[in-house]
Formats: sequence, C-alpha cells, structure tokens
Amino acid sequence: MRKTLRFLISLAVALALMLLFRAVGMTIYTIGGDGLKPTFIAGDRVLVNRWSYGLRVGGGASDFFSYGRLWRQPVAKGDIVAFEDPSDGNIVICKCKGLPGDTLEVDGETIVVPGLKDCADADYYWMEAISEGNDTDSRLLGFISEEYIIGRVMMVAYSHDPNSRLWEGWRYYRSFMLCQ
Repeated sequence: MRKTLRFLISLAVALALMLLFRAVGMTIYTIGGDGLKPTFIAGDRVLVNRWSYGLRVGGGASDFFSYGRLWRQPVAKGDIVAFEDPSDGNIVICKCKGLPGDTLEVDGETIVVPGLKDCADADYYWMEAISEGNDTDSRLLGFISEEYIIGRVMMVAYSHDPNSRLWEGWRYYRSFMLCQ
C-alpha cells in the first residue's frame, strides 16, 4: 500500500513538473500544412522557447491577466517567431523582418513599424511568412504587438507524416534540425 501511494505521489509530482515546464519553459507546436516550406513541412513538431524574449505573463488572445514580460528581451531581425493571431488566437510562425522604428518597403508602400519610442502603446513587429505563397503574416494581420509573441522557434524536435499510420512515416532525418 505504501509503495503504491509513493508511486502515485511521484507520478503526480512528475506530471505537475512537466506541465509547469511546458507552460513557462518550452512548448511544442505541430505544423499543420505546407505553408512554411521549405523550412517546415506538415507534421513537423517545432520546439518553441518561451523564455527567449522574456517570460510572458498575461495578455495575448486570452486577456485574462494584464500583459507583462519578466526579463524582457527584444525580438531580433531574422528570428523565426511563434505568436498568437490577434484575431482568433491560432498559433502562427513567421520570420521577423521589421523591428520597432524600422522603415520598410512593402508592396510599393513605405511603412514605419511603431514602437514605444514613437509613443505607441507597445512595441510592434513586422512578421513575414517563410514561404512565398503563404500570406498569413503582417500583410494580412498587420503589425504584431509583442504581447502576442510566444517565443522563438528553436528546432524541429521530431517529424511524422500526418498521412501515415502511427508506426510509419517517421522522418528521423528532420529530428533536432535547428532553425536559423
């Protein structure tokens, strides 16, 4: 009886630690389609570092708590970033092309990315899709406020073809592939 109770307590503690780590440390998102080719393909599971820009507290699509970041770090140009779509809360992965204060030429128009230095309410970023044909980026969503940014995509943890059976379709050659 004591061994069983000790085992159940150990299992509960391990589960709680895993959930805590996933909530504040790293998390995995599944790439659903081929809109991010050639960097990511359908079935890739990407590891996102939630601490890369500081730990996000509140904000985002949930808006239950007010937004804040502990140990805030700015997003760097060229980073592959996971963020919440401000309109529906879906996870989007794009490359950062514009930082607060940058002047960009987009579709023949000159735009300035707003930031706190420009008296904006937050720092904003211009995110562009990784592949040419994908338009789920700042051209469709507008500037992305830092409160919606989850973290930097670190690597493809593992990959499985979504059209294959569970025991088939593992793409081992994509495992632990670092993102640039």
